[in-house]
Amino acid sequence: MLRYAAFRVLQMIPVMAVLSFIVFLALYLIPGDPTGMLLGGEATPAAIDALRQKWGLNDPLPVRYAHWISNIAHGDLGDSVLNGRSVLQLARSAFPVTLELATLGLVIALLIAVPAAVYCSTRRGSVADSGVRLVAFLGMSAPTFWLGLIAISVFAVHLRWLPSNGFVPFARDPIGNVRTMVLPACTLGFFLSTQLMRYLRAGIIRTMYEPHVRTARSKGLFDSTIMFRHIVWNALIPFLTVLGIQVGELLGGTVVIEEVFGLPGMGRLALQALLGRDYQVVAGMVMLLAALFLSLNLIVDLTYGLLDPRVRHRRSAPFELDSEAS
Repeated sequence: MLRYAAFRVLQMIPVMAVLSFIVFLALYLIPGDPTGMLLGGEATPAAIDALRQKWGLNDPLPVRYAHWISNIAHGDLGDSVLNGRSVLQLARSAFPVTLELATLGLVIALLIAVPAAVYCSTRRGSVADSGVRLVAFLGMSAPTFWLGLIAISVFAVHLRWLPSNGFVPFARDPIGNVRTMVLPACTLGFFLSTQLMRYLRAGIIRTMYEPHVRTARSKGLFDSTIMFRHIVWNALIPFLTVLGIQVGELLGGTVVIEEVFGLPGMGRLALQALLGRDYQVVAGMVMLLAALFLSLNLIVDLTYGLLDPRVRHRRSAPFELDSEAS
């Protein structure tokens, strides 16, 4: 298992290298630069050129990319050209917000998806099953920003139960933190749960007809034991694959949710930096979010071994299995 984990970590290096080039090239091709916004419309061409020279924006693309990669390799993501703060400082202040939102959203999604999938799979074709599936379909079709606006309209504007935007750190005011995070976390969690529920329901139904389930029934085990020990547990393995894929959508959803609810997270920071042509911050935030996405996928992948010993055995010696198969 440790060998497989090390192998997967090494695989992340070329992925991040290719992604860094794509991100840098995409930002390079976007028209405009931060000098015009920083100096204002009255700036002279000489002042703009001097500032571009100071920031190295006049250097050739390969030179700028090599300099940027060299700094990243030394743990330096650069500085914001608009406020002078380092990208790592900005990320340290924004990361806890994104992490809290993503964690709460994922927990809420699982709390909704798992019970709903188990309930619907045991009552296939019923009115309740059809109703839950219809709600899931509508939830998948609705954009996250629309769900967020509806939540603000109902619970913040009309009912006045919760604030519509802002963020309060948990260490400063736990109750205020919960109040500000309920709407965004529930919005993100509901959106993600609609997709997870469909996949888990299909996996449970498929597992119901496996030979080991029929054997368990023939032994006279209780239905609850068969459901949770032999069906749901085995259905979780392919479900984790889908969950790993949905991590990217989870992080993408945080960008939208943070902007809708005014949360000072990494997604909103990257969006505001993009609008301000602060490309150094944009590139740093994208790279950090990509590293977070790959790390979460690695955690999900390694969790397979905890659920299925056969997976743990295979992945402990991937090369030996390849040689045997050949």
